[in-house]
Amino acid sequence: MEPPPVEIVSEGVAVAGQSPTQLALGRFRRDKLSMAAFIIVAIYVVAAIVAPLLVKLHVLKPYGQDQSLLNIELGGVPKGHWGGTSWHHLLGVEPRIGTDFLSRLWYGMTFSLTIALTATIVAVVIGVVLGIISGFTGGWVDSAIGRLIDLTLSFPQTLMLLALSATGAALFAKLLPGNESDPLPNAVYEILVLGLFGWPSVARLIRGQVLSIREREFVDAARLLGASRRRIYFKEILPNLWAPVLVQFTLIMPAYVSAEAALGYLGVGIHPPTPTLGNILQDSVNFSGSDFAYFLYPAILLATIVVTFNLLGDGLRDALDPKADR
Repeated sequence: MEPPPVEIVSEGVAVAGQSPTQLALGRFRRDKLSMAAFIIVAIYVVAAIVAPLLVKLHVLKPYGQDQSLLNIELGGVPKGHWGGTSWHHLLGVEPRIGTDFLSRLWYGMTFSLTIALTATIVAVVIGVVLGIISGFTGGWVDSAIGRLIDLTLSFPQTLMLLALSATGAALFAKLLPGNESDPLPNAVYEILVLGLFGWPSVARLIRGQVLSIREREFVDAARLLGASRRRIYFKEILPNLWAPVLVQFTLIMPAYVSAEAALGYLGVGIHPPTPTLGNILQDSVNFSGSDFAYFLYPAILLATIVVTFNLLGDGLRDALDPKADR
């Protein structure tokens, strides 16, 4: 809970004291670029949350088809300019199937952000827990976790995803309910591999922070009072790590959005007809000459998501570090 502002009266002028959180929020609000990035990110997140509801209400129709909107004799290219843009289809229609492209792109963003967000949570949780244990315990535990980090970093993440894609997706397809076209097994596979190979950088950062925090007086006081290690880890140390954890979260998230798109482009991950930014981009390459809008819109959306999340992470890092060079 935030302490109440303290008013200090000096020569008849009242000066309101502010907590570190209030000071950080003030610095963040003064950064116009970071605030703009925050607003755009918030719009994308809200849009991704409401997309499944809009699909159920038939406002978005990511699986509907209308062949009358296509030039079949030209290979299924949409009729009209810019992919068949009209008042009924603001971004045109998808080649070959005639689906409203705004619906496909919007719903695909939801899948991509969900995969990236869940994988980021997995990586951050594992990294924070192991980083706290490593930094606080020290000794052979610290050494063992350090070797585990080195071992994990020695495996190239993208190559492991490609190499294990068929086996991993088939395994999860057997373990999870659903039919062959269900995107859940491939999504779970992507999330686990991204998360299980992405935690070492978080663990190293948290370990360095914990090495400093464990020497402070409140940790010594908790030890003297007989607090368990679990309490020291999660009640004393963890609340003092939220700033670096938050910054790492906002920096890892766009990397995983890009990773999901790259894997979809390479044919690994969720396959059509379920849309993601990756498999939309993969399909759009075949129409880059005849329907350039089909490639342009998802590329712009992906670039905007990655850039705004990175700008948000940079803004949070500067706001939470008063010594940063601004």
